[in-house]
Amino acid sequence: MNSKDFTAGLAELRGLRDEIKTLRKQLAKLETARDKQITALAAYEKAKAERIAPAAGVSVADVVALAPTLAPPAPPQPQEEPAPTPQAATNAAGRPEPTGVPAPDLRRAPGKPAATGTAPDTTITGGSDAPPAVGTPSSHPGPGRQPTTTPAADGEQPEQVRELPSIPPGQDGDTWFTATPNLTSTRPNFTQQPRQMAFLDATTGVLVHRDTTTRLNLGTGSVADILIAVYATVPATVERIYITAGDPWHRDAERYPFLRDAVAAWLNGPLPDGWKIESTRGRDRLAGHLVHPRNPVGRWQRGDQHTEIRSVGEWFDPDGATPATVRDAFVLLWRALHRHWPDVTLMGSPSQTGRDLWSRTIPTKAGAKWADGYPVMSEEIRGLLHATAGQGRTELITPPKVPDRLPQLIELDRTFAYAKHTWASGVGIPRRITAAAFAALSEKDQINALFAPSHWHIRVTIPHDWNHVGLLPAPAAGDRTWHYPAEPGRTFTTWAGGAEVNLALRNPHTPWKVEILDGLLWEAGSPLREWSTRLKDAWASLRAIAATHGDPKQRTAAHLASRAVRAILLYGIGAFAQRPRITTGTVPTGAEHDIPTGAQIIGTDGHTITWQRDTGFARDPYAHPEWAAGVWSAARAALLSTKMREDNLFVGALHLPPGSVVAFRTDAIYTTTDPAWPYHGHPGDYLKKGHLPGPVTGPRTEDELLSLQTLGRAHLAEEQEHHR
Repeated sequence: MNSKDFTAGLAELRGLRDEIKTLRKQLAKLETARDKQITALAAYEKAKAERIAPAAGVSVADVVALAPTLAPPAPPQPQEEPAPTPQAATNAAGRPEPTGVPAPDLRRAPGKPAATGTAPDTTITGGSDAPPAVGTPSSHPGPGRQPTTTPAADGEQPEQVRELPSIPPGQDGDTWFTATPNLTSTRPNFTQQPRQMAFLDATTGVLVHRDTTTRLNLGTGSVADILIAVYATVPATVERIYITAGDPWHRDAERYPFLRDAVAAWLNGPLPDGWKIESTRGRDRLAGHLVHPRNPVGRWQRGDQHTEIRSVGEWFDPDGATPATVRDAFVLLWRALHRHWPDVTLMGSPSQTGRDLWSRTIPTKAGAKWADGYPVMSEEIRGLLHATAGQGRTELITPPKVPDRLPQLIELDRTFAYAKHTWASGVGIPRRITAAAFAALSEKDQINALFAPSHWHIRVTIPHDWNHVGLLPAPAAGDRTWHYPAEPGRTFTTWAGGAEVNLALRNPHTPWKVEILDGLLWEAGSPLREWSTRLKDAWASLRAIAATHGDPKQRTAAHLASRAVRAILLYGIGAFAQRPRITTGTVPTGAEHDIPTGAQIIGTDGHTITWQRDTGFARDPYAHPEWAAGVWSAARAALLSTKMREDNLFVGALHLPPGSVVAFRTDAIYTTTDPAWPYHGHPGDYLKKGHLPGPVTGPRTEDELLSLQTLGRAHLAEEQEHHR
């Protein structure tokens, strides 16, 4: 082929591209007309899904999704089986449990792409990549039998357990499955305005602005003292003051029962003349303070001048770095991102920055999939996901499940883990898959549904011979949000993402019994892939600088910048979850009547009362909790089992000996076994981050675990230094 032939081939390819776009538009119109016709035919009193489906060229499940009234009844209970016990037939509130449909045996499923959003080169789950089964399935109750619920080992009573919401039956629930009117995620048509920054060590008083370093007298470290000292040195155009060390908001912490109270008192302290708490809003500016115990945000204004005081800990742990090094880290961060986003602006927090960068990857080319924007689901579905889709797994396993004295403690942490699970996500408005609709599916379609982006309301029975960690989250009692039951024979009802349900059905030991009660099923798409790929490239380039630069200060700055990229992706994903908005405010003591209705008092210093109020979900065009839930579910599944293709090796907690796992903390496993898993520095690889030789008294509390974590990391660092 010569240059002329190549050019001619490109022209032909463009023609084919345009023709495909035209045909796709025509196909979309035809499919819309078909769906309307199916809905119209379903109104006929004698209509049957099995007659409409072949005429429409779709499956029975597709017809049932469009016309739920055509769903066949759930499988009847076998007559010879005894009636369910009262405990098994009712939930914690005493209401009848819905009838479930057993999920198929996924161990027999052919090779499939994972439902986890994991890149193809490291699929967590998927047919031929599934870890070989160990042992045989336990005997489970039959499809129509309600298994007896076993109380939790720690003595929790069923009525104490938090009950998760469910989708209302019938038409009431079907109305949830719509888009929020006039609300879509579209690429912004404006460029964010950069904000000047200054970096302040509140302990030493060292302030860095651009190339200037100054030492300030911060007085008592109050808001007033900081504002006066800083703006006597830098211009009023500086809008962000990042605290790199010193945490001035904790200066009077010993006077308060909780850190949050001390932070609120500091933020609401006296101000210099002319200053007040910010009350205006802009496109990328929020009014008022964010009262956070460790990384608060204070916002003030003086006329047209706006200022934020923030903790650099939102982005990374500076770990003793000077303000100048922190400034260099932000410069390197901007440069790394600028290669992929020419219009990048570093916003106040990594979550804001991450979501803004993602919005600039939304397709805009005419004819491209989702070029008109990603629809935002109804508030009901968003609220359901908020209540039923947890984030990272945090669990401490104590005796007798682990020994009192541990032979050693190893910390294994997944590198940049969430970046591994953004390959595929659910897009659009989900289909509702009720138990009846699931029962109507062929086994092949049921398997396809369990491999697709999905979120399931399920009843779970743990095998009677189970001797490993729990696999699926369940609502917990008390202050805990989720726990992970592992007691053999126990039955519980919960919600779980498709990745975790998939793993539970074909884990490397014994498959769990899962009954489908209801579910949400999305079309598979890749809304996060380009964004994540660009961030991973920026992360890798900064890590390379951190490993090879000749200047130790620049190596440190590059390392901190790479951690900032991690925070952008991590908190950017969290921002999609769009939790209910919390509004915070203050009133003078004695003016309690000015506290808004429904607000909760969260602190007082004797002069000022601080309150907060849950104002519900805002009309956020970038609210996509389905994406956050999918990534979190995939990461929790990978914490248990994932395949390293380059090494043809399965890794994760389920590939450690039973009884050896002591704790989980988001992306980390704490274990008494050192598996020596390969580490290549890729996203998702397990890095040995700590080693504490034994015997060690096993932790009983979170604080004890963190203390052992610190000791283990220090000991491993000494070991590594000794072997250099």
